[in-house]
Formats: sequence, structure tokens, C-alpha cells
Amino acid sequence: MSNTPETFDTSKLIVQELHEPGIIDADVKALYSLFAKRILWIDGNEVPGAFQMNTAWYKKAQPRDPLFEEHVHDYDELIGFFGSDPEDPYNLHAVIELTLDGVAHRLDKTSMIFVPGGMKHNPLRLLEVEQPIFHFTIVTSPEYSGETAYNVKSE
Repeated sequence: MSNTPETFDTSKLIVQELHEPGIIDADVKALYSLFAKRILWIDGNEVPGAFQMNTAWYKKAQPRDPLFEEHVHDYDELIGFFGSDPEDPYNLHAVIELTLDGVAHRLDKTSMIFVPGGMKHNPLRLLEVEQPIFHFTIVTSPEYSGETAYNVKSE
């Protein structure tokens, strides 16, 4: 960054409060709150120049199945699911099903998944949740255009 400390307020690079993007509508927020707690979201709108990352705790199985729909985007994505037991950090204490390029994978261990740009991925299903799961996604784009992933279905 070409700005010097005298001309640039570096505190603007730090995000400590949740500001969800406009793509997440009220119905999705209400549904999400039944099983998860979003922690923080950062993107190029929140911090100019940043790529997109969001974090959440998944507390129980979701009330609809699947949680997120199959979709594809042009940018790479990294998805993480971490167990919350510090004495057994690789045990997810949950079962998640994530589909990559049409192949469903059942995850019961702490996992990081690389999704290359252009690869169809999801649906995502939280099948069992015994303990909270720390979840994150990172995309190599300043914004996440997940309208198709966040489709709200009637139950």
C-alpha cells in the first residue's frame, strides 16, 4: 500500500463488528439465526482492497435441507469447518455433506476445502451437529455474489 502512516488510518483495515452485505435478505438472516451465529464479514465494500471472508458458528443442524444450493462462480473459494473441542481439534463432532462437482463428500473431521473457480459446488447439508462448528469461507474476489447459494426455499 503506497499510503504512509501519516496519511492513512490503518485502523480502517480492522473489522471488529459484523456488517452483513446486502445480498443476504431478511428471510435468510432469520433462517440462519435458527442454527448459526455469523461472527464477522469482510469484503471490498467493508475494507477497500480486501477480498471476501465470512465466519460463523454452526450450532445445530439446519432447519431446511439443503442449506445452500449448488452454484458456481468464477473465483476460487476456500471453505473451512473446524471442531470446537481444543482437546480433540480434528474431531468435527458433526457430519456435514458437501458436494463438489457433483460428488457428495461426508465430512466428520476438521476440514479445509479448496474450490477452484468454475467448479460447481454444494448443496451443503449439516446432517448432525453435536458441538458447535467454526465455519469460514474465503473468496478471491472483493465481493461474494452468492445470490444463487442463498436462495430461500419454502419449507
